[in-house]
Amino acid sequence: MPTTRHEAFLAALRVSAAEPPSTAVAGAPPPDWLWDVATALHENLPADTGDAWAVRLHGLIGAEPRTTGLRAVHLWHADTVLPLLTGTLREEQRAALTALGDLHRAAAQGRAAGHDSWATALTPVLLGLHDAAYDRPSAYAEAHTGARDYALANGFAPAEADDYGHAYARVSCEANVRTFADAHAEAVGAGLARAYATDSPAAYADTCPGAQSRAVVRAMTARDDQAGPGACLRLADGLLTALGALPSDRTGDRTRASGSSASCRASRGEDA
Repeated sequence: MPTTRHEAFLAALRVSAAEPPSTAVAGAPPPDWLWDVATALHENLPADTGDAWAVRLHGLIGAEPRTTGLRAVHLWHADTVLPLLTGTLREEQRAALTALGDLHRAAAQGRAAGHDSWATALTPVLLGLHDAAYDRPSAYAEAHTGARDYALANGFAPAEADDYGHAYARVSCEANVRTFADAHAEAVGAGLARAYATDSPAAYADTCPGAQSRAVVRAMTARDDQAGPGACLRLADGLLTALGALPSDRTGDRTRASGSSASCRASRGEDA
């Protein structure tokens, strides 16, 4: 049974608990968005690496009160998340990364854009992210098998059935990719634009940022199946850097923005 705060913190991360136990940190617990992201990153890291990273995260959380708001999120996205996505998006989509990065950097300096500016900048990046994160090999294989078996059951010769399966899989897979990306960009984009425009940690937690982090890792892995752990470690280390760059606010309030991300906690384990 965990006997120290960091052991309780680690134990909760290892089982992707909905929130850390009250004994895991000194003072107020981390905001919901941070815990959601932390569990997603920890589960995608090798065990020893993930635990060592979690100890560092625990130290940052418990070191001192820090400012509220989303400055750490903006720093993390501008300096780590978006640069990682550069290699996963098509060349014509990369200008959108620059535009979104500029908004994040400005917001980190206290110059947050309005909802419409965020929505416009987020949409092409989210479309590219979820296009890249879609599990094409599995979807193609499933579509091919189903169509081939249907053709065989209806009198096609094996070679003809196989050709039919491939033709169907090509068409259906790309159509499903577009639908998948459109749906996620629409659902997540509106919530992110609202959260960023209002600098609201609670609204950001509602967007299931842990699932978004998993999508980034999956997009990196889709490009290079050996890139997963390394990409996740870069995301994780970048988050610590962003958190460490926050100015202390000893008179500020670090109370947990709880209750807002119940849907994300309920669906933890489902990817974006």
